[in-house]
Amino acid sequence: MTKSSTQADLDYLFTSKAVRDRCQQIYAMIASGKSEHFQLNENLIDPCADYVVEVIKKNYPTLEIPFHSRWRHFSFGGVDRLYPLNKMMEDEDEQERARSYFDLVISSVLLDAGAGPDWSFTEPGSNRKYSRSEGLGVASYHMFVNGLFSDGKRLLVDGERLQVLTDHELATAFQISESNPMTGLSGRTQLLRSLGKLICDHPEHFGDPGRLGRFYDFVVSQSNRKSISAKVVLECVLKVFSPIWPNRLQLAGTNLGDVWHHAAATGQGETNGLVPFHKLSQWLTYSLLEPLMWSGIKVTDIDDLTGLPEYRNGGLFVDMDVLKPRDARALTIKHKPDSPFIVEWRAATVCLLDKMSELVRKRLGKRKEQFPLARVLEGGTWSAGRAIAKEKRPDGIPPINIDSDGTVF
Repeated sequence: MTKSSTQADLDYLFTSKAVRDRCQQIYAMIASGKSEHFQLNENLIDPCADYVVEVIKKNYPTLEIPFHSRWRHFSFGGVDRLYPLNKMMEDEDEQERARSYFDLVISSVLLDAGAGPDWSFTEPGSNRKYSRSEGLGVASYHMFVNGLFSDGKRLLVDGERLQVLTDHELATAFQISESNPMTGLSGRTQLLRSLGKLICDHPEHFGDPGRLGRFYDFVVSQSNRKSISAKVVLECVLKVFSPIWPNRLQLAGTNLGDVWHHAAATGQGETNGLVPFHKLSQWLTYSLLEPLMWSGIKVTDIDDLTGLPEYRNGGLFVDMDVLKPRDARALTIKHKPDSPFIVEWRAATVCLLDKMSELVRKRLGKRKEQFPLARVLEGGTWSAGRAIAKEKRPDGIPPINIDSDGTVF
């Protein structure tokens, strides 16, 4: 049966190819000098690559760099939080451990939108404070192992439990107070409650009774059980989890998630004018690759995924003047995620990350297979974005301020 044009449009938007295609259109517009918001200084890309390589060599002198994923945050501060988790699962088989890893990392990634500059999490036992993405990761790890998402049944995420999660419960777990405020709390709660409904409504993806970690079984069913392409994992994530996103843009009744309008983006049918980024979905996909590998499945075509257009990667290019706002006042105000300014910044970031990965590999003498984008992001661009922010501003905040609802950034 031939697909309808609308279904074909939807299938296209739910691919990493669509992200690159549309971002390249925006990038070309900026490079040609036609953007009202940004000037592109391509002569500064090489110095930026030098800076990224410097950061990589400082962070990983042996160049043995793991993938950019949520798993790095579970060992932040030099604490191996997976050791006690693995001890609790030592009697489980490989597949059951993989399901619990999926339970943990999916719930954690969905809580990983920007928390704001004033929030931090004090870890029980050590009293060490963690903020921003690392703090969210450590906090969500403790929520998971303490059974917040499963009515006390540890090491899984239960769909029925998520549906009744309250702002108060999540605020308590995040240690939110007047003196420790967090951006987008209600957005996070609603996202998890929507996730709970999705889990319970779709046993074909999450089993019966509905468990988040059963998504592992669904993903594996899309492969030959020996290998799977990273883009197939992403497409599973995008199609299965689309109902949980807030109602922004829709196509054929399907939430598009992290997809936005821009006049410079052109294409066929109902995709015309749309720019997909799928930032959280791709961050989630990167974070699912390792549990798949740990369970014995080979993951191929990792570089089909794109770089993540968020505060640190995108901030790097602004702070290094590769991407310069035409109006300096743009760095002093808060922007909506759907503004042309933010869409252009994020699109340019995706394209610049591809260019950066090539330049970094060349400087390090590495082939693409040895040093995929996932390693360039982890070893270099994300860390470099944070490092240059600290050099530019005492508090290390990103150069661009976004009005986040807790579900995109």
